[in-house]
Amino acid sequence: MRIGILTGGGDCPGLNAVIRAVVRRAVVQNGDEVVGFRDGWRGVLDDDALVLDVTATRGLLPRGGTVLGTSRTNPYAVDGGPERLLATLERRGIDALVPIGGEDTLGVARRLAEAGVRTVGVPKTIDNDLAATDYTFGFDTAVGVASEAIDRLHTTGDSHHRVLVVEVMGRHAGWIALHAGMSGGATVVLVPERPFDLDAVVGHCRRRFDSGYSPIVVVSEGARPAGGELVSSSGERDAFGHVRLGGVGVWLAAELEERTGREARAVVLGHIQRGGTPSPFDRVLATRFGLAAADAVHEGASGVMVALRGTDIVRVPLTEATAGLKLVPLERYTEVETFFG
Repeated sequence: MRIGILTGGGDCPGLNAVIRAVVRRAVVQNGDEVVGFRDGWRGVLDDDALVLDVTATRGLLPRGGTVLGTSRTNPYAVDGGPERLLATLERRGIDALVPIGGEDTLGVARRLAEAGVRTVGVPKTIDNDLAATDYTFGFDTAVGVASEAIDRLHTTGDSHHRVLVVEVMGRHAGWIALHAGMSGGATVVLVPERPFDLDAVVGHCRRRFDSGYSPIVVVSEGARPAGGELVSSSGERDAFGHVRLGGVGVWLAAELEERTGREARAVVLGHIQRGGTPSPFDRVLATRFGLAAADAVHEGASGVMVALRGTDIVRVPLTEATAGLKLVPLERYTEVETFFG
């Protein structure tokens, strides 16, 4: 069997670990071949690929990013895109595909599976917002980076008696903000699922100052004030129609400075959260996902995604995985609210 593999969407710690595991299981134990497509779906559209073997994937386990490259190419937004995908797969003799990605990449995978292409998806997003899996790899690393940043900012905030606003990733789901804010002892955590009351945030910051310490406000890039709009730095959209977010941290810092009368600074972690070495948890999860995906395609499975349920790796329908996002529930947000102020 010849298996195609690709990485789509934003880069993420653990992608290389998945590639390594798929190749090791497929080539060494299952007797299959693996072809890697460069830059996500673009590589399939343009027939840009290379053969992957054990030698080519040595040393990848701790390496961040993706050696295959990635893009946000949407083949269903390109004239003749689906036909070009199928032509490449036929020309290359690809029997099955293992796309590694989030809602958009796996949405394309679902449509291909419905068209008859044997497809097994691997969930990837640092936002941890893919349905049908308890965790996605990359999330633990992103939370670790954000938590360390918050730890470091506490001391400089207290030294200068200023408000520090930490903007983290999270377009629709506030999992990174929730976990990093709770682990880092943030004064306030703001997530996309709950539009925030700016006056309440100001009140929490003032109470923190009154206690002799300086406030840290953690905000998801997709958070917005009640009755307000999302803050976008450019208004540009990607191939899947998503607005490029960014700027809520700077906007919020300016508002808090004016309303509290204290100096406020914004720290935007941005791509630092998804770059660099994956955490041990993400290395193990990504490896297990890769092994499970290689076995699934070898056994003839299609239209499924490998997922973490408890401590088990299971297979779930791609339709279920892409039906909707996994958002922060009210009870989880209520937990962190206990520590506001």
